[in-house]
Amino acid sequence: MRKLFVGNRNLAIIALIAIVNALGYGIVIPVLYSYSVKFGLTDFQNGLLFALFSLCQFLSTPIIGRFSDKLGRRPLLIASLAGTTLSFFIMAFAPSAAFLFIARALDGLTAGNIPVASAVISDTTTGADRAKGFGIIGASFSLGMILGPAISALSVGISPALPFIIAGAISAISVVVTVLYLPETNTHSKEIQHAKMFDFSRLFHALIDKRIGLVLVLSLLNAFGFAMLIYAYQPYATKILSLNSQQIALLFVMFGVLGMLSQLFILSQMIKRFGIERSLSFSLIGMSITFLAIHLFHSLAVFIGASIVMGLVNVIQPLIQTVLARDTDQNSQGSLQGLNASYMSIGQILGPIIGGTLATFEITYPFLLGSIIFIICFFISIKAVKPLQKIEQAFETQNP
Repeated sequence: MRKLFVGNRNLAIIALIAIVNALGYGIVIPVLYSYSVKFGLTDFQNGLLFALFSLCQFLSTPIIGRFSDKLGRRPLLIASLAGTTLSFFIMAFAPSAAFLFIARALDGLTAGNIPVASAVISDTTTGADRAKGFGIIGASFSLGMILGPAISALSVGISPALPFIIAGAISAISVVVTVLYLPETNTHSKEIQHAKMFDFSRLFHALIDKRIGLVLVLSLLNAFGFAMLIYAYQPYATKILSLNSQQIALLFVMFGVLGMLSQLFILSQMIKRFGIERSLSFSLIGMSITFLAIHLFHSLAVFIGASIVMGLVNVIQPLIQTVLARDTDQNSQGSLQGLNASYMSIGQILGPIIGGTLATFEITYPFLLGSIIFIICFFISIKAVKPLQKIEQAFETQNP
């Protein structure tokens, strides 16, 4: 892993960008609901506030990905990070509820930095290191998910706005680092063919593409299931297990620690030992079992145990990204990662909406549906993901 960073300084910057994204996400999850209630928002309006980010992200990421292929990764990353920075400060100093919606919309519209960061990895790594590079993004996200809830827990007691101010300051630092140290990595911008900047038909036709269609469906369903988890985790912990916000924040910290360790150390060993295809299958089955356990057993011990297992096996997205990067030419990596992020956004929009509807009948139903979704993903993966022999051989060579 150290060799990967030394040989490719860009990965360190991409890791920082991923941490910044996760910090924002991790800070928002524990405090946004209570913060927005102070502005008089109802539960329904809060649902709209949460969905607005993913909706705007869905609309913007294909455009940002296409621009990064055409104009370069660096300027798009800078603009995207600047938008995230501004959104945090708007949240912190919002004079009314309307500004909360403006901030979440702005953050969503400029939230294409992870797809562009993924394209930087595709630009600067070979097949041997690409899965590790995507694993670094996942591990960095997990680190942000450790620090984000911790920052919220420590700072929200001082001032409800302080977590957002801290997140904005960290985001501003990432803008400066990107401006000063990240070179342009897209060497194919002059080779890009002219195409529609926002093409819904392409979004649809990608699903029937023999190379990537089922993989994109897999990505959408995975995002859908995980979004239901994020939605249902806190009300389940509060209403079923009677946990307070500080205890929930600590569970998020634990989840983040395990996720970071898994994606830094376990992912490469899984691929080396089992191959990408079986590693993905094991992860999907593990997620399904843990969701089902939470649905069936209303126990704190089971809930914590399931959270531990989820933290360890949740390496699904970097595996999906590796498959997509392998199956697409170098000239279109930014567009592909943007397309993938759009399908993830669809899942992230639908997950809380459907999960919220099910929860009105029974708070555990989102976990039951999530278990079914991951089983469906398992069967899709068998057909969608072929063994990636070159990548697996490269892992065996570099990890004897």
